Amino acid sequence: MLQFMFLSKVPPFSSLRLLALIWTGVISACAVGPDFKQPEAPKTSSYTEGPLSKKLTTAPGVPGGTEQEFVEGADIEAQWWELYKSPELDALIKKALQQNPNLGAADAALRAAQENVNAQIGGQYFPAVSVGGAATRQLQPSAIYGIPYGSDTYNLYNTSVNVSYKLDVFGGARRAVEGARAQAEVAQYQLEGAYLSLTANVVTSAVKEAALRAQLQATEEILKAQTNLAEVTEKQLAIGTVSKVDVTSQRTLVSTSQVDLFNYERNLAFARNQLAVLVGELPSNAAITQFNLSKLHLPEKLPLSVPSSLVRQRPDVRAAEAQLKAQNAFVGVATANLLPQFNITGSIGSAALTSAALFGPNSALWSIGGGILQPLFQGGQLLAQRRGAIANYEQAAFQYQATVLSAFQEVANALRALETGAQGLKAASDAERYAYETLDLVQQQYKLGTASYLAVLYYQNQYQQAKVKSVAAQATRFSDTAALFTALGGGWWNREGPAFKPKAIANKDQNETSGNN
Repeated sequence: MLQFMFLSKVPPFSSLRLLALIWTGVISACAVGPDFKQPEAPKTSSYTEGPLSKKLTTAPGVPGGTEQEFVEGADIEAQWWELYKSPELDALIKKALQQNPNLGAADAALRAAQENVNAQIGGQYFPAVSVGGAATRQLQPSAIYGIPYGSDTYNLYNTSVNVSYKLDVFGGARRAVEGARAQAEVAQYQLEGAYLSLTANVVTSAVKEAALRAQLQATEEILKAQTNLAEVTEKQLAIGTVSKVDVTSQRTLVSTSQVDLFNYERNLAFARNQLAVLVGELPSNAAITQFNLSKLHLPEKLPLSVPSSLVRQRPDVRAAEAQLKAQNAFVGVATANLLPQFNITGSIGSAALTSAALFGPNSALWSIGGGILQPLFQGGQLLAQRRGAIANYEQAAFQYQATVLSAFQEVANALRALETGAQGLKAASDAERYAYETLDLVQQQYKLGTASYLAVLYYQNQYQQAKVKSVAAQATRFSDTAALFTALGGGWWNREGPAFKPKAIANKDQNETSGNN
């Protein structure tokens, strides 16, 4: 409970003592509004509907076919992308963490939110102290004193130190600071989310670049084989062993593969442009390295956090929780606004008719006072604001629930994707091998005249599709692994140093003002 002490005589030098007594009482008072309670983690022991295989299917000799194993309860490395064992990828991510503008914007937003906390603490917890001075020259008629004639012209000098303080009797100020701190937490976890998203996007974009390059090379090889077969078919047409339809059909297949080749070239350029933007550079100046799936290492050990830990690891869940905390605090602020407001003011200074006498023994003046304000009628504004704050809290609670559900969904999706992706790569690599062996046999038979052109055409298409699908399945294994690390939170809590590591900026010099305002 807050206890007041009334003093009949308070000399000027005791005003700070009075404020100290008031401060002691204020910090022991209770804050209105609900105290925030951290939401409980979902009570579940599994991410997926059915059981998972501890070890995933392998595809020996194929990029992405390495054996992978889930390790339950294992922690996630902060630089999890280093498990791909690609120096080029590590260098690219390091550059992105220094230059990506979206990450820089999130870092600036965090710093702004932290300064807002400092501003709230300074404005809410401490008295406002100001110093002022004035000098005036004025004419004052004697008639105001009842003298019918004459007037006086004189100078007036004064200076004063003014102090005002709002007593936080019902905790509205503390709730406001609590809300500002929670919003700074939101900005902090949004920065971590931007960090996680950036690193994951660089990894998946590099994998995509490697996959498109492999598909482009595969299509070039297929196109070369199709072109050679088209030439053989034209020679056979010249000696009358095939028809014109066989030649035009093969040429159509060549042209179709050329279209596929152009599409892969376009998509590859798009992927490299995306990587350039992710590292914060223009596509024309980025000089992005070329990635190769065969030079990427697939992590063998996959950490699998216990479900109850997920809500503490995911930046988006932590941000949603901090937003819930902020809205809870604002309910307290709106509640405190309905209650009486207590204010204390004081000033000490001097006034004189000459500047020389301004600090003389007879020029001193001081005052101290207190006030109370109880809102009675404001058209329902304060009540409506409190109801709105409660509704905002409920909205934040539902958004938190939705974020948690999405987090568990992403982990479940990543786990199933890894399981089926491993099986899919095994099947795709087998299909590619069998398709190649079949095509090679049929092409030899065709050259000897023991196989029809339709058979060659059919197996060419079969091999082309199998090759492209195999490359896509290889890339999927790398991307799905990155998706799991991302879905589990990315290990940001194990990182040393800040999320954003900017390089020196040429135009960073700014005129900054300093002070205690």
